[in-house]
Amino acid sequence: MLAVVDRVAFEVFGVAIYWYAIIIVTGVIIAMFLSSREAVRVGLKADDVTDFMLVGLPVALIGARLYYVLFDLPTYLNNPLQIFNVRSGGLAIYGGLIAGGLWLIIFCRHHFIPIWKFLDIAAPSIILAQGIGRWGNFMNHEAYGAITTKTFLTNLHLPQFIIENMYIDGHFRQPTFLYESLWNILGFLILIILRNKKVFKEGEVFLGYIIWYSFGRFFIEGMRSDSLYLFGAIRISQALSFVLFFAAWGVLLYRRKNNAKLKDYDRGHGNNRFLI
Repeated sequence: MLAVVDRVAFEVFGVAIYWYAIIIVTGVIIAMFLSSREAVRVGLKADDVTDFMLVGLPVALIGARLYYVLFDLPTYLNNPLQIFNVRSGGLAIYGGLIAGGLWLIIFCRHHFIPIWKFLDIAAPSIILAQGIGRWGNFMNHEAYGAITTKTFLTNLHLPQFIIENMYIDGHFRQPTFLYESLWNILGFLILIILRNKKVFKEGEVFLGYIIWYSFGRFFIEGMRSDSLYLFGAIRISQALSFVLFFAAWGVLLYRRKNNAKLKDYDRGHGNNRFLI
C-alpha cells in the first residue's frame, strides 16, 4: 500500500502548517546565513543581507506568485480568491528572481553597495535554497514529469518514500523535482569550489549561477508535465532559460573582453578559504 506524504506538517490552533512553507522558509534561512557570512568576508556587513531580505523576501514572494498567476490566468479568474492561497504551492522561482532582482538594484544604489558584489554574495545561497525548495514541491506533488513505471523508479535506487509519492493521478511519474534539486545542489558546490580557487572575476559567481541554473532548468523543464506554457508547446521557463543562458554568457564574455580593469572576486581576509 502506498504511503502518501501528508502535505500538512501540523496544526496550530486549527490552522494547518504545510511542509511546503516549512521547507521554503528553511531554504531562506540557510541562504541568509551563508550570504551573511560571505558578506563579512568581502568587506560588507552581515546586516546588509538582513536589511535587503526584510523587503526583498516579501517582494520576491509576491513576484513569484504574480508570475505563476499571470501565466495560468484563466484558472484564477474563475476563482480569484485562490490567488492569495499560496500555502498549497504556486510560486514560480523566475518570478521571484525578477522581482527580487529589481529590489536588489534599488537597495544597492540606496546603500552604495556594488551591485555585482552583492549578486556574487547571494548567488550560491540562492541556488542552494532552490535545491532545498524543490522538496516543498515534492510534498505538494508538484514539479513532476511524464508517466513512467515503478520499475524505472526502483532502478534509480530511490528511497521508497520518493517512489511511493511519485504515484500521482493514477500513474508513477518522473521525479523531476529531484532532478532539479540535485542539479541545484551540485551547482552550489561547483560555485563554492570555483569561488575558493579564485577562478571568478567580480560578477562572475552570479553569472555562473545563471548559466548553470538556466542550462539545467531548460532540459528538466522539458521533462515536466505540469509546466506553465507561453503559447502552443512553448514552456515559459524553457524560453526564459534559453534567453538567460545565452545572455549570461554574452555578458561574461563582453566584460572579460572589454574591461581590462575587471577585478578578481575578492573574499577579503577569511580565516579559511575552504569555508563555505
